[in-house]
Amino acid sequence: MTARPASDEKRRRSEARGHRGEWLAAMALRLKGYRILARRYRAPGGEIDIIARRGDLVAIVEVKARKTLLAAMDAVGPFAERRIEAAADHWLVRQPDYAKLSLRFDLVAVLPRRWPVHVPDAWRGRH
Repeated sequence: MTARPASDEKRRRSEARGHRGEWLAAMALRLKGYRILARRYRAPGGEIDIIARRGDLVAIVEVKARKTLLAAMDAVGPFAERRIEAAADHWLVRQPDYAKLSLRFDLVAVLPRRWPVHVPDAWRGRH
């Protein structure tokens, strides 16, 4: 039996931490009255952590597990925003009621020993 390289172990721990963060973020959004439509939605050119809906509002949610809220917000740069927006476009045009939906780009920061912090309208998309 061969030992796993340290980088594989680090990647697995990071992925597990990300999945826990997404689960916590989804729970926080549910408690705020959102219905979770999709998690880890993949589209050509991008991925969305969570797609949540409340009424006609669809929140495209990026989840970041960081030590501070500022670090979480800084972790979503312009390139990531464009990738998420492209994935949102891909998802949106496939919805039968897309014409009546409002789209918003949110962030949920998963911080140590705190309830997740939901930042509505974290950045302005093209919508």
